[in-house]
Amino acid sequence: MHIADRVTQLPEYPFVTISRTIAAKRAQGIDVISFGIGDPDRETPGFILDALDRGARSAANHRYPESEGLPEFRKAVTDWYERRFGVALDPETEAISLIGAKEGIGHAGLAFLNPGDVAIMPDPAYPVYDVGTIFAGGVSYKVPMHEESGWLVELDDIPADVADKAKVLWLNYPNNPTGGVASLEYFRRVVEYAKAHDLIVLHDNCYSEVTYDGYVAPSFLEAEGAMDVGMEFHSLSKTFNMTGWRIGAAVGNAELVEALRVIKSNLDSGVPQAVQEMAIEALNNHGDWVVENNVGYQRRRDRVVEALRSIGLAVVPPQAGLYVWTRVPEGYTSEGFANTLLEERDIVVTPGGSYGQHGEGYIRLSLTLSDDRVDEGLSRLRDWKIPPPPVS
Repeated sequence: MHIADRVTQLPEYPFVTISRTIAAKRAQGIDVISFGIGDPDRETPGFILDALDRGARSAANHRYPESEGLPEFRKAVTDWYERRFGVALDPETEAISLIGAKEGIGHAGLAFLNPGDVAIMPDPAYPVYDVGTIFAGGVSYKVPMHEESGWLVELDDIPADVADKAKVLWLNYPNNPTGGVASLEYFRRVVEYAKAHDLIVLHDNCYSEVTYDGYVAPSFLEAEGAMDVGMEFHSLSKTFNMTGWRIGAAVGNAELVEALRVIKSNLDSGVPQAVQEMAIEALNNHGDWVVENNVGYQRRRDRVVEALRSIGLAVVPPQAGLYVWTRVPEGYTSEGFANTLLEERDIVVTPGGSYGQHGEGYIRLSLTLSDDRVDEGLSRLRDWKIPPPPVS
């Protein structure tokens, strides 16, 4: 038998490799502390679970959902966007439910790219931008991002001929994995650039609500003219500790939303309606609970930064997101330093090279493990003398 080339040519998804590494160590009886995967350790809030309980007992929710989502869910999403960002959206035509943002991001290539079309994306980046492009038969053009420029995609670094033939520009702020943030002024420049080159802008905004030190993240759709060229992906996973429930939304230009709806209606049957009712409850009660959740993450961030600095790493505390991104010591590769941490300290981190060529030289640590596991992991770091890098 013959497997499709697109399957055999794909690199293994990095978090699958991390999970296998952890399982192998634990099978040896080793207590591994994993800072590898961004999956909130805290439970979904009780008031949201109460909505699930009610929804699960409603006979209307025992049937197939619609791919675009309940009207009530889409209205909750657009109402939230207006309250949070001041962006007015039509719930009928400018919003659609997603089975988690990853699903929508993965399907976007099928909606917007023909075989051979170019999608511009950052490097380092969330791997699904590239994977979705590959599945659609498209070509990824990766723009290097740099710490010195705040991890922004520098539009002037994109060759004019690439921009002119490209169909899609992917952005992600607050950024995973780097923690970089973008201003509304930057988004205004992106809109002008997209209009000049006839680009669709797809913005992954899943970390806008996980912020620190008083920072407030904007939406790309706040920029004047953004609705003409763009669509934004959002998720309840990180904001409300709902990774296991798989619920998100895409909002923006009606033509783009409709194209994604056509793809989804042919490939999935939508989000279970009881889960959508959970999301409605969450969106309608967005406030103090989220602030308190972020206070806990900020405490973890500060402790992780302090511990990394204590072993000689230069760390810039992120203003947003669930990760600390830091350079590895001189002479180490990302994978080499991650392996050294695993072998010497039984600590798992994600090598920056997992996110692209220009993630090399960095590692990512997640803040989504419990406080006692954070404490245990950091205690293993504080007395550690980093060994000299191996001689190549």
